[in-house]
Amino acid sequence: MKNLAIFDLDNTLINTDSDHAWPQYLMKKGLVDVEYTRAQNDKFYRDYQNGCLDIDEFLAFHLAPLKNFSRAELDEMHREFSAEFIEPHIAPMAKMLVQSHRDAGDELLVISSTNEFIIRPICRLFGIDNIIGTQLETDATGRYTGRYVGIPSLKEGKITRLHQWLAARGASLADYGKSYFYSDSKNDLPLLRLVDEPVAVNPDAELLREAQEKGWPVLNFKEAV
Repeated sequence: MKNLAIFDLDNTLINTDSDHAWPQYLMKKGLVDVEYTRAQNDKFYRDYQNGCLDIDEFLAFHLAPLKNFSRAELDEMHREFSAEFIEPHIAPMAKMLVQSHRDAGDELLVISSTNEFIIRPICRLFGIDNIIGTQLETDATGRYTGRYVGIPSLKEGKITRLHQWLAARGASLADYGKSYFYSDSKNDLPLLRLVDEPVAVNPDAELLREAQEKGWPVLNFKEAV
């Protein structure tokens, strides 16, 4: 029976936060108001780290610039963004971890609260095609509207979105031999507690405490870039 290996993305497979880095890229390119964007970006990142992020407020801020560009422009921007802000922060051990599950014949899935525009090309760097991220609304021409649809994949939302993804494939967690989930954040404790094999990666203090109490494995990729 095949296993399911689930990975968080930010500060787990990559040693940075792509949600926080994207506005930094936009600021560097002069595409947004720097003072406002920096203040909001840092505020929302602190809220996320503290477990009190207002996801609707954050997404309204974070997704608004997307509507100003065509999909082709955004694809080119993402390539530049990834080369400068993401790829230098991929640890060889993270790629080895993914490859070990691939070699074992496991199904690979990334679940992230970051939106699908940001995460899909990053996941391709790991050879992972199955992704669950916050879904973006598009207009009739395919252009992003700056709004999201469905349930954001944050906290318990990751469990809901996982069950939806499995149901769409006519499956459930029970159809897998084992389910693994790798994450860095206390925000992911609901899903970590659900799977068979939870693993803390670069954990924050609260996740580290629970991992130690429950005997979960703890990995540190930030020393291995």
